[in-house]
Amino acid sequence: MNIVPALVRSSEEVMPRTFILRLVADDLASARPGQFVHIRTTPSFDPLLRRPMSIYLIHQDGVSILVRDVGRGSGLISATRPGETIDVMGPLGKPFELRSEEKNLLMIGGGYGVAPLLGLARDALNMGSQVTLLVGAGTAPFVFPGDRVPESIHYRPATVDGTLGHQGLVTELIAEHLDQADCVYACGPTRMLEAVHTVCSPRPETRVEVSMEQQMGCAMGVCLGCVIPTSSGYQRVCRDGPVFDSSMVQWGTWSDL
Repeated sequence: MNIVPALVRSSEEVMPRTFILRLVADDLASARPGQFVHIRTTPSFDPLLRRPMSIYLIHQDGVSILVRDVGRGSGLISATRPGETIDVMGPLGKPFELRSEEKNLLMIGGGYGVAPLLGLARDALNMGSQVTLLVGAGTAPFVFPGDRVPESIHYRPATVDGTLGHQGLVTELIAEHLDQADCVYACGPTRMLEAVHTVCSPRPETRVEVSMEQQMGCAMGVCLGCVIPTSSGYQRVCRDGPVFDSSMVQWGTWSDL
């Protein structure tokens, strides 16, 4: 774990109130898809806590993150401009696992939870795997832009209001692709991840990894503010995750989180 000053090289709005920030810091370049960074929002202690942000892409000189302005902390981060420096802790957490024998991969992203899947997909393509990416949102403007997804990926959007792609929940598309999937990866709201697990459960031979979203305090495993119930007891999302095998998570015991 490192705390580093990261230079904001660029900032681009790619969806409403959703920005890609390119952060330059050599220590962050060791990150792997599925890991995250913990960002101090201001030089002062107001807000007091850092904010966890998934890593979108990994570069030779740092990382890019996808930030949506949904509150005061994320709003301050998304308002950062090129040339400014922000205080970043990371890379943190357990990444996704790619296995060479798993060649057909199904990825499901809910909202801006798609962020870590794009870096994972890029690595998978470099390994010779085939990738299907299902992306869901409430309405078309909040669907991750298809022109930013490599053409070799089979990309399918879903919107609740039917303004783009399948009308309904993104998890309704899983069954069409599950029989061909050697492994499933998902990131998004807890209810979506639980639905992914439920749909995939009839195929226990298909490995399913989920990246959990939890509020965090320290992100170092000390405060225990981000624990979730698993078959191995309570686990810390910041240190034992954020990526878990979905069969470990005790779904249904905390569905409102």
